Amino acid sequence: MPAKKGKTARFQVDQVGDKEDEDVPDANSGTIKGDTVHITQNGKSLRHYLTREVLPTENYYRNLTSLGRHSFRGKLRPTMEQLREEEVKMLSGSPAKDSENPCQKVESGNIVKLGWINGVYMPCLLNIWGVMLFLRLTWVMGQCGIVQGLLVMTLCNVVTTITAISMSAITTNGQIKGGGVYYMISRALGPEFGGAIGLMFTLANSIAVSMYIVGFAESLLDCLQEFVPGWSGIVDHDLNFRLNDVRIIGSATLVLILILGIVGMKWVTRVQKLLLLLLICSQIDFFVGSFLPKTADIYAKGFTGWSLETAKDNLAPKYSDGQSFFSVFAVFFPAVTGIVAGANMSGDLKNPSSAIPKGTLGAIASTYVTYILYGLVVSFVYVPSSSGNIPEYLMWTNTSIPEEMKTLPSYLDCSEDTRGEDRCQYGTLNDQQTMAVISYTGYLIYGGCFAATLSSAICSLVGAPRVLQALARDKLYPKIEFFGAGVGVNDDPVRSFIVVFFISLACILVGDLNIISSLLSNFFVAVYAMVNFSVFHASITKSPGWRPSFKFYSPWISLFGMFLCLFSMFAMDWITALITFVITAVLYLYIYYRKPEANWGSSAQAQVFVNALKGVQSLTDTPDHVKNYRPKVLVMTGNPADRPLLVDFANLITKKLSLLICGHVVMVGILRESLAI
Repeated sequence: MPAKKGKTARFQVDQVGDKEDEDVPDANSGTIKGDTVHITQNGKSLRHYLTREVLPTENYYRNLTSLGRHSFRGKLRPTMEQLREEEVKMLSGSPAKDSENPCQKVESGNIVKLGWINGVYMPCLLNIWGVMLFLRLTWVMGQCGIVQGLLVMTLCNVVTTITAISMSAITTNGQIKGGGVYYMISRALGPEFGGAIGLMFTLANSIAVSMYIVGFAESLLDCLQEFVPGWSGIVDHDLNFRLNDVRIIGSATLVLILILGIVGMKWVTRVQKLLLLLLICSQIDFFVGSFLPKTADIYAKGFTGWSLETAKDNLAPKYSDGQSFFSVFAVFFPAVTGIVAGANMSGDLKNPSSAIPKGTLGAIASTYVTYILYGLVVSFVYVPSSSGNIPEYLMWTNTSIPEEMKTLPSYLDCSEDTRGEDRCQYGTLNDQQTMAVISYTGYLIYGGCFAATLSSAICSLVGAPRVLQALARDKLYPKIEFFGAGVGVNDDPVRSFIVVFFISLACILVGDLNIISSLLSNFFVAVYAMVNFSVFHASITKSPGWRPSFKFYSPWISLFGMFLCLFSMFAMDWITALITFVITAVLYLYIYYRKPEANWGSSAQAQVFVNALKGVQSLTDTPDHVKNYRPKVLVMTGNPADRPLLVDFANLITKKLSLLICGHVVMVGILRESLAI
């Protein structure tokens, strides 16, 4: 009976020494037989066999230049001998060099890495609870009414929720490095889209810094006007025109925030925690104050307490001149754009793939509930317009005075026929500090407004330079790599900070919050559209590299989100939307024709393969026709350099419009000997 054959493996190591060599035990759960090393610690499935294959290193497979002296940082692929030496070092316990960058210098110091709460949830929360919560939420409810006001907030959150789901799918598809949304889009769609959106996104975040600081300056001036007797402004003594005061306060605030950002993430996190605590206290103060009675001057400004009559009056929209549903949407939309605050910090997170989905979606849910709740509170306790005149309020609320005996107009009558040029200055339509009037103390609301605006400005100012730094390191634009340098153990982008500072300073000098909001909205919505398109495109091309662990997404919902973003852009301001499209297209075409060295395995590359395969299949199924005949020539030239005349002759036939294949047969080993016999 023949002996039973033992199991064989596809890869195995031949025994080099004699069979009589004894097994030498090893401390690392391995055995050494003769000259052959068998590692059994992590090789249960291979049992007595061992492959010589090393785990793939990403840098070796980026592009074809990794094969020679132009390889990544001058490093060639390892030889078999080098692998064996590395294996022996591993068994002996000696440390090995970093495979990514053996020449990298490790700086001493503490590297700050953040979790999903401190790194994503808290920055998103602070950024969404920004200037719009205290300065524009009451105005939105006054303009749109309850129904359309809640619809505006819901529509904004639908856009951000779909985008956050798409962003979660991208972040769980692979390693996420510094650069945030730019890194996601560039690695998903390629350098053309990534470079265009990265530059636009840096500009959008820089503008966002100025928007939040302008809101802070406006609220600070309102606070000084209310609580400082005899306040007449810094340089603008007309309280209705204070643009220069906004510029002065905004510029000084921007300098202080820049210093904080350069100091480092540890101090930024500490400051953000204090601001979040102050922000939560101010919201509690506002909610409690809506249930408490007020003085006559507060009631004259439009406060009614909880009243169904007030809610009925606020049910329908009351758009002022030049305002509409989508113009209000354009002003409010920046309030929810803080969902990218955590993604911008991807390089400073411990685990971006886990932190970004949890923190972003949690922040969206939390802030959406609070915005809806506070919008309803405002609609139930405050009227749209009021004169603030105390004698008018006392006369029209005194039931003992007959209506025909009331000589003063009603404090709620703000029509042009009654007031003329003396317009009402209070109510949700006219007073930006309505939430301070409703609150219990008033001081905490101002403190919360300061905390919201400053925290949002800090998040944007810290995030924008990191996006620019990642863009600069990819070298998609000429000379931009100057801004890719980092300082310190945390690789802080100081040069990028300076660029963002000057962009924000220029926008602060504009000083008009509504103008900045409209421009900012289009930039952010364009970025959101590209995030959604990235997920759809990667899914529809069935790229082998598209395997996100986040399963709660749909490519068709992402496509719907993209069209919703495009619709929102044109509905808000079609002129600004066209300008955004033109800028993006110009940047895209520039990078496309520049062809930078960037091979990231994007879905655009997968689409090229899909298109080529479909084209070949279609060509195979199409019958030949005399009008479309193209000669396809196979020329057995051997080495083409040895027979250039033959190659030139074949080229005259194909005219560079058809298929020309040069064939070269290489005979080696046994085949050559058999032919010789």
